[in-house]
Amino acid sequence: MSVLAIDKAIDKVPFLAESKNIKKTPLSGGITNLNFKVEADGRAYVIRLAGEGTDQLGIKRDVEYAANYAAGQMGIAPEVVYFIEPENYIVTKFITGKTIPPDVIKTPDYLARVAKKIRLFHRRGPKLKGDFNVFRRVEMLTKISKRNNAKFPHDWDWIMQKAKEVEKALAKDPYIPTPTHNDLLNLNWLEEDVPGDIGEIRLLDWEYAGMGDIFFDLGNFAHHHRLNEEQVDNFLYEYFGEVTDKQYARLRLMWPMSELHESMWGTTQTGISKLEEDFQGYADLWFARFRQHVTDYRWEQWLKDVGKKSK
Repeated sequence: MSVLAIDKAIDKVPFLAESKNIKKTPLSGGITNLNFKVEADGRAYVIRLAGEGTDQLGIKRDVEYAANYAAGQMGIAPEVVYFIEPENYIVTKFITGKTIPPDVIKTPDYLARVAKKIRLFHRRGPKLKGDFNVFRRVEMLTKISKRNNAKFPHDWDWIMQKAKEVEKALAKDPYIPTPTHNDLLNLNWLEEDVPGDIGEIRLLDWEYAGMGDIFFDLGNFAHHHRLNEEQVDNFLYEYFGEVTDKQYARLRLMWPMSELHESMWGTTQTGISKLEEDFQGYADLWFARFRQHVTDYRWEQWLKDVGKKSK
């Protein structure tokens, strides 16, 4: 994507196009999208340019905008101030802050703050037009990958068998579609810089948002931050106010499904991306983590526990 795209984007934002003193700075962190800090008339914004080919990943930019806008109004995400059409670029207020280090975000205080943000969006977020079902997404990414002659692991059939075990177990107590984020990796958690005080936590990057399973979000966060047993219990308690066998089991089953989704994202990118990134290595890493989780000695018990009736 040409850097000229940011100039064209700025021209389509009325309050930026009228400014005679514009400063634009590329921001790090994105892989498939480009983010720019744009300063004008004493104010700062972020313009997110959707990456080339990301539409092939099932991303719906109107859904991303709706989720990001609502989350901004609730104080969960940076506030959206403009949506550039038909390019579907999002403009948000720039927040001065820093990514929360992985070892910090796993501490009890931060787990409580993170759980509060996630729960707030789950309970008060809007009904989104797009769905996020990890099983259907893996199927979609598999088709795209095969179409582009991507490399699949030698034990692919076994991996799919394990995924089907999870889907069958969870079907005994179907989830209620809920607004979810679905990409809770560490880089998406920002803490505002507030001199002498504790800054608000903001959640970035809403392109995979949709109506999904709350336990995918919980498992997704656990997977990306590699929570230990005590941290998983703390996280669930802060979200629910209790920890039941069923809740624990649903998170533990969605954890490897999140890893499988990440693996297939990397596999798909090997066939469609023009970026010089080691997408194959990325996919192989998460396939290995998936194998570790589905061969855990507690696997069969988790499959049984998710079917327990709630009291």
